[in-house]
Amino acid sequence: MSRRGRLLALGTALMLAVWTVVGPTTGALAAPVTVTNGTQFTDTGGGVVHAHGGGILKVDNYYYWFGENRNPDNTFRAVSVYRSTDLRTWEFRNNVLTQSSAAELRIANIERPKVIYNAATGRYVMWMHKENGSDYSEARAAVASSATVDGDYTYHGSFRPLGQHMSRDITLYSDNGTAYMISAADENYDLNIYRLTSDYLGVAGLVGNFWDGAHREAPAMFKRGSTYFLLTSGATGWSPNQARYATASSISGPWSGWTDVGNSTTFNSQPAFVLPIQGSSTTSYLYLGDRWAGAWGGPVGDSQYVWLPITFPSSTSMSLTWYPSITIDTATGTITGNSPTYYRITARHSGRVMDVVGNSTANNAEVKQWAWNGGGNQRWEFQDAGGGYFRLVNQNSGKCLDVAGASTADGANIIQYTCGGGTNQQWQWVALGSYFQLRARHSGKCLDVVNAGTGDGADIQQYTCGGGTNQQWSRAQP
Repeated sequence: MSRRGRLLALGTALMLAVWTVVGPTTGALAAPVTVTNGTQFTDTGGGVVHAHGGGILKVDNYYYWFGENRNPDNTFRAVSVYRSTDLRTWEFRNNVLTQSSAAELRIANIERPKVIYNAATGRYVMWMHKENGSDYSEARAAVASSATVDGDYTYHGSFRPLGQHMSRDITLYSDNGTAYMISAADENYDLNIYRLTSDYLGVAGLVGNFWDGAHREAPAMFKRGSTYFLLTSGATGWSPNQARYATASSISGPWSGWTDVGNSTTFNSQPAFVLPIQGSSTTSYLYLGDRWAGAWGGPVGDSQYVWLPITFPSSTSMSLTWYPSITIDTATGTITGNSPTYYRITARHSGRVMDVVGNSTANNAEVKQWAWNGGGNQRWEFQDAGGGYFRLVNQNSGKCLDVAGASTADGANIIQYTCGGGTNQQWQWVALGSYFQLRARHSGKCLDVVNAGTGDGADIQQYTCGGGTNQQWSRAQP
């Protein structure tokens, strides 16, 4: 997530409104789709979608998703763009900005790119946060532009706004042709709102610093009715934290104080973008968050996405509720949160179920077999992880079934652990007649009751797959 120094937040919230403009091609209206939260997306070619810290711009019936595409060592590789009509089926279009786009990008970090369309100039303009690639001290804004939304972007350079302000987490907002840039300043202790020049390539002036010393980042701005919302996160390194928002009736203020939204970790995510989806029936607002892999020691490229519908208890308040998946209908503009389905998972040989010992919610809690008692620690959700694999999420703890230490050895212990992107938390549900094996993706080994024990508390491990009924499971809704 965000970082200060080394810990200052890398992901920041891209927030734009959606502008429909004339584009080169028009896609057909899409059917409703389901998006699974806490996963990576894949594109139509089977590759991982790298649009981290990104934002979405609508052109005709296509949604174009721009974001960070990093090398395995977290250095800048490209700003990539994908397009979709349904927000689930993503086609890779181009790496629109790369290390070869300009000399200063050869050793640089580029974070949180956002793109806005300038109807007066006919150009697509990208703003981003630029660092020198070594010590995270430049804190500069950078600008690029293109005549086409997914063409190569011309890099125009980097600078500190008005020659003096640090600029890190960044977003854009267009309001009736006037464009604004919002960025974290003063080591992320301030949030500044700037008005851009008429060509959107520079800063015309400072609108204001309305949250001096607030220590907020990841700004995402949108407007609903007559109210402007600015959604942000705290600055706690990669670790997720409580999202908060402020409201105003004018971008120039006065702005309200901060109000919490979502849970204490924003469902283990950081704001990246709020996308208004305007359809034939309604306009809905979609929260786009990044679940940064840095929180579990992984590279940025392993980060996952959390997308949730925003609801509005009043004209000046917003709410976020967790759903394991959502259904999006871009044609009608509706977003529906889908409640999870939980199962008891029963071993064939013993008739006992998979159980998190002691109702624990802690990482590393043991998973064993036990007689069914109806508890949430014995109920599991199958979350689609892509490629025919699932994450098994415990209802009581919200944590994932995990092969300890990502071991590939026979006898490796099975525990629960905070859900991440590791393949040691991904399982294939493989049919064997009317029963199933659970095969770990990273090792190819099976979920196994040790020594085919039939009693309460018998341990569960991974082991080379065979024909034993202690490796065969069924599932049923309680």
